[in-house]
Amino acid sequence: MKTLRRLIYGEVLIAVAFVTLSFLALFFFFDFVDELQNVGKNGGTYQVSHAFSYVLLLIPSHLYELLPITVLIGTIFVMARLAQSSEFTILRTSGLGPTLALRNLLGLGLAFVLLTFAIGDYLSPFCDRYGQLLKSRYLGQITVGQTGAWLRERQDDRSFAVNVNSITPDGNPSGIRIFEFNKEGQWVALTKAKVGLIANDEAWELRSVERDEQKNAPGGSTLVRHYTDRQLWTTSITSEMISVALLKPERMGTIDLFHYIRHLSANGQATQRFEIEFWKKVFYPLSCLVMVVLALPFAYLHFRSGNIASHVFGGVLAGISFFLLNNVFSYMGNINSWAPWFAAAAPGLLYSLASLTAFGWLVLRQ
Repeated sequence: MKTLRRLIYGEVLIAVAFVTLSFLALFFFFDFVDELQNVGKNGGTYQVSHAFSYVLLLIPSHLYELLPITVLIGTIFVMARLAQSSEFTILRTSGLGPTLALRNLLGLGLAFVLLTFAIGDYLSPFCDRYGQLLKSRYLGQITVGQTGAWLRERQDDRSFAVNVNSITPDGNPSGIRIFEFNKEGQWVALTKAKVGLIANDEAWELRSVERDEQKNAPGGSTLVRHYTDRQLWTTSITSEMISVALLKPERMGTIDLFHYIRHLSANGQATQRFEIEFWKKVFYPLSCLVMVVLALPFAYLHFRSGNIASHVFGGVLAGISFFLLNNVFSYMGNINSWAPWFAAAAPGLLYSLASLTAFGWLVLRQ
């Protein structure tokens, strides 16, 4: 069994590595050509070397997105080739039963699950964040739309609406506006700051601060304006939360996204979209298991004189349909307020059931 496992694992790993490198090279070429249009901008500070470094930092994100589909293509190719050359038939006569074949492939799929999780939760967010900061250092600040990012926070009997217009090349928020409300929901103050330094997870050090505060007096309310160079503002809003609000949530790590969801929930904000993204990040690595299960039935097909490319192409279409359905369920779950875990897990469960059904039917037929 060790010899059989070593044979199958070796063939699949080589095929998956080849397919993955081919896709990454293609994505790298397109990204680099697209990034060349920014070379020379911002007074010529953004050079070809910066574009090359930025595109290199995009590779972990592409690898995270591509791994399940490359696992499917590589595994289908190996299973179909073994079936075409009758090698899989010989393996079956040597004791490789259906249950053992499924268990061996699931073991290999589990290794791909761990690799996908490590890349998506640690390497990819780090490289994405560093790449954005690298690009902003030479092209300008990271901004979103016309109004920037909005966050809310409650502190005792006060609530705050925080607007961050952009992120500086150092990763600090800039163009800050903090709207302060009392427990009745009435506006009491507005604090503006040019930039905020996030020294820790408990406070921001605001720079170039302008504060407008409403003072209630017997004769009526008056507006008082203060100016100061520095002001310490106590808050639990972290740089990761700002990154989630300014950047795409799928680019964040699972733990950072979880903390952001808790922050939104504690401040009475909608969390449906981010909860679906959180569960998608939890279940996405498991799609590698779905892919190897989807590929296994190809080993039980008989096509000695057939074209292996057509079967691989059919498997690829099945894999693409899985990812399309995954995105469709995310949007439908957000619109119809489905349970977030169900919207994220349903496509994988459906395709796993279909794959196991096809696998069982082929085994019983033979």
